[in-house]
Amino acid sequence: MKNKLKCAIIGYGYMGEIRHKIVRLHPEMELSMICETNPENLTNDSKYTVVRDSNEVLESDVDVVFVCTPNDLIPDLAIKCLESGKNVFCEKPPGRTLEDIVRMQDAEKNNPGIKLMFGFNHRFHPGVMRAKAIVDSGRLGKVVALRGLYGKSGGKNFPQSWRNDHTVSGGGILLDQGIHMLDLFNYFLGGFTSAKAFLSNSHWGFDVEDNAVVILKNKQNQMAILHSSATFWKHTFQLNVIFEEGYLKLEGLLSKTGSYGRETLVIGKRQFEDEAEALGNPSEETIYFDNDMSWELEVGKFIECILTDKTVTACNSSDAYNAMELVHRCYQDSGFPIYQKE
Repeated sequence: MKNKLKCAIIGYGYMGEIRHKIVRLHPEMELSMICETNPENLTNDSKYTVVRDSNEVLESDVDVVFVCTPNDLIPDLAIKCLESGKNVFCEKPPGRTLEDIVRMQDAEKNNPGIKLMFGFNHRFHPGVMRAKAIVDSGRLGKVVALRGLYGKSGGKNFPQSWRNDHTVSGGGILLDQGIHMLDLFNYFLGGFTSAKAFLSNSHWGFDVEDNAVVILKNKQNQMAILHSSATFWKHTFQLNVIFEEGYLKLEGLLSKTGSYGRETLVIGKRQFEDEAEALGNPSEETIYFDNDMSWELEVGKFIECILTDKTVTACNSSDAYNAMELVHRCYQDSGFPIYQKE
């Protein structure tokens, strides 16, 4: 029986715990090491070692490293791991700036055969996969526009989060959550030539944005609008796809906490008043999803690429660059003072 891929996790917060679960479930992986600077809540297991220093990961014989740290640490850790011959799976966003992902791409090019993937797991949510299949099928015609809402409830401890510290995160709600929706926009429409953004921090007063409204357009005059917010006061995810012959509304998002609500896809076909039973209300089909396999599916794709030596095609460094490039353009366009320094 062949040996399993030895894995290490650097950073054992919310995402580190999720990656641990996925490694445990995957038949081709085994956890060898966890690197955490504050390991008080971790105990050495007979199956893996707990360390504080990431250099111990670099010097180990692990095959795969999951980088689950705050944004400021991701690029250097990813690059060092790649240069040490270790396949790397990074959480999003890919660092704090566009330069960060470019540096990681350079390291990837300099180490051919070593795999690099990023955690844009929303592509693997069941509702998103069904919506993408409808888009690709053309059954509702060409996409006219996209509209996305993605935001947080805020909360008592929200101001203390490292995600709101520019020196650590590199950006606010747009970079933290909005980048997922921008990646989906790219996934559905293949990129944009024009970007306009309006940013505000008028409520929380962080040095990063707590609200972002983004308007995008591509060469085919297809448009996309995103409102990413830390002041929705309710965890919210909604993606609307408007076609020539109908529409989709994806609402809710299966998550660890269930706080975004049940994942639901509504499919409507265009009907005018001479066809519909109610004016402006065409018949709709509603599909419910209760099983989130997105974490398993994305990591499964990554492991498959390693074992078969295939090029990473989903959530690869080009996808990460394209999402980050949109964020960068939005920050530059916004006129928000802190982003004009970069």
